[in-house]
Amino acid sequence: MRRALRLAVKGLRTCAPNPAVGCVIVDADRVVGEGFHARTGEPHAEVFALREAGERARGATAYVTLEPCSHHGLTPPCAPALVEAGVSRVVIAARDPHPSVAGNGIETLRAAGIEVVVGIGEAGTRRINRGFFSRFERGRPWLTLKLAVSLDGKSALADGTSQWITGPVARAAVHRARARSGAVLTGVGTVLADDPALSVRLPGASRQPIRAVLDSRLSTPTDARLFSEPGGAVHLFCIAADDARRRALEAAGATVHLVEADPEGRLQWDGVLQQLAGFDVNDVYAECGPRLAGALIASGWVDELDLFQGPHLLGPGARAFAAVEDVAAIPDPPRWRVIWARRAGRDVRIRLQPEKE
Repeated sequence: MRRALRLAVKGLRTCAPNPAVGCVIVDADRVVGEGFHARTGEPHAEVFALREAGERARGATAYVTLEPCSHHGLTPPCAPALVEAGVSRVVIAARDPHPSVAGNGIETLRAAGIEVVVGIGEAGTRRINRGFFSRFERGRPWLTLKLAVSLDGKSALADGTSQWITGPVARAAVHRARARSGAVLTGVGTVLADDPALSVRLPGASRQPIRAVLDSRLSTPTDARLFSEPGGAVHLFCIAADDARRRALEAAGATVHLVEADPEGRLQWDGVLQQLAGFDVNDVYAECGPRLAGALIASGWVDELDLFQGPHLLGPGARAFAAVEDVAAIPDPPRWRVIWARRAGRDVRIRLQPEKE
């Protein structure tokens, strides 16, 4: 199963919105076939593994990181393929939360007399496909907030200058994170200040994430780089839309979505995330300024922080990386736990998640 999980990771940047799945077929303690799901519309992991195994699959054990599908989608179902191949046992890391599968694949296998074991390696497949599970179990994508800060916790000079706090290795890591995401999210303030393209600029990149902008009053310029540079579809989320302004932005290439406002007149995060889930987005990577970063953290919707720390001191007049309210008592503020920390060239990359009570 560990081998199957390592295979699954190979499809992370290319298979979305499908989950990343790996499969290993073993006969008499010998691997006879293996595969992973690379792209939507192409064969699933089980198909590749069965092709490689051939007749050696009969009587063998298949290790699969996610429940084999039992329905016809863009490709034929995998559970019947395992039955037809004659495998005697299937070990599955986790049940598939997709409503069209959701236990049906397991029932198909057991109905054919195949021994099925579920739960071996579940934590690993959930970690790899956290956005996929989040979309179907919570009704929203997994939200990661990216932050680039100096040694003294600042994100920009007093005048707003922020390029480049981190070096080329860290910036390349950000592009890989974008490539694994279904959407990159930012605020209109960042669009107006930095005019970002929010695209994946990696050699051989085969997939561009949706570029989502929180723009309450539709202030995004029609000549923004979002519209002139290649990348994913541009979606603007607002709470008020002047008809003429909306038509101009749609003519520039945007899709405009009205979202309800909260009691304080701000965009409701749940509405935005639910709409993105409706576009089959599993993972959202937020890159934004201090105000939006602080608001996202305060909202409790952030599942993970992806923090890059550069070896600079910007001084007391520089801008903080997140505009958050003062903490009244040290034991009370929300806490984050470090998942891992590692070097990224000259910088340090730290992955954090909210500490659960």
